[in-house]
Amino acid sequence: MHDFKRSSGGDKYPGYDVLSKWSGPSWNEKTREVIRRRLAIAPEPRFFTAEEFETVSAIAARIVPQPSTRPPIPVAALVDRKLDEGVMDGYRVPGMPRDAEAWRTGLRALEAEAQSAYQTRFAALSGERQDTLLHRAEAGELNAPEWGTLSSKDFFKKRLARDIVLAYYAHPTAWSEIGFGGPASPRGYVRLDFNERDPWEAAEADSDDDAAACWRNRHVR
Repeated sequence: MHDFKRSSGGDKYPGYDVLSKWSGPSWNEKTREVIRRRLAIAPEPRFFTAEEFETVSAIAARIVPQPSTRPPIPVAALVDRKLDEGVMDGYRVPGMPRDAEAWRTGLRALEAEAQSAYQTRFAALSGERQDTLLHRAEAGELNAPEWGTLSSKDFFKKRLARDIVLAYYAHPTAWSEIGFGGPASPRGYVRLDFNERDPWEAAEADSDDDAAACWRNRHVR
C-alpha cells in the first residue's frame, strides 16, 4: 500500500477519494508508478529560479485558488517539473518561443510590468493588483520591451492559463474533487452514454441529499 496522504473529495462527490483505487482493479502497476511520482513532487524548483518559482506560485494562486481545508496541490512545482523534463506540447503559435524560453521571457516581462506599475515584484502585490496585471496580459495590453516577440496575450492563454490549469488537474487531489477516476488503465469504462456511470466511477451528490452519493463513493474501487 502507498504511504502518501489521501486526497479528499469536494462537496460534489462526498466521500470519494480516488486513491481508494490504489490496490483495486482500476489501476495497474504502471498507473500506480505514474501517480506515485506525481504525488512525490516537492514544492520546490528545479527549472525556475527561486524568485521565478515564487512568481509562478503567486500566479497559480490567482488562476486556480485552492481551499484551505486540505493540503494544497503543488501547481508551481508541477509546471516546474514539466519544463525541467522538457515535456512540450509539440506546437507553437507564431512568435511564441519554445516552452522554457517562453516561460522565462514571460515571467521576466511580467516582473518588469509590476515594477513599472507598482514599483515592486509581482509576488509582493495584493491579489487585486495581481489580477489587474493578469487581466491586462490576457487582453494583450502589456507591452514592456521585455516581452520581445512574445505577446502578453499569447503568454497568458498558451502558457500561464494552459500549463497551470493542466498541472492542477493532473493531480489526484483535483481528481477527487471532480469525480475523476484517474487513467482508465487497465479497467477502462463501459457505460459511455450521457449521464451514465460505471460502478467504479464517483457519484455526484444530489442537490437535496448527498447521503446516497457519499455511501456509493465510499465503496468505489
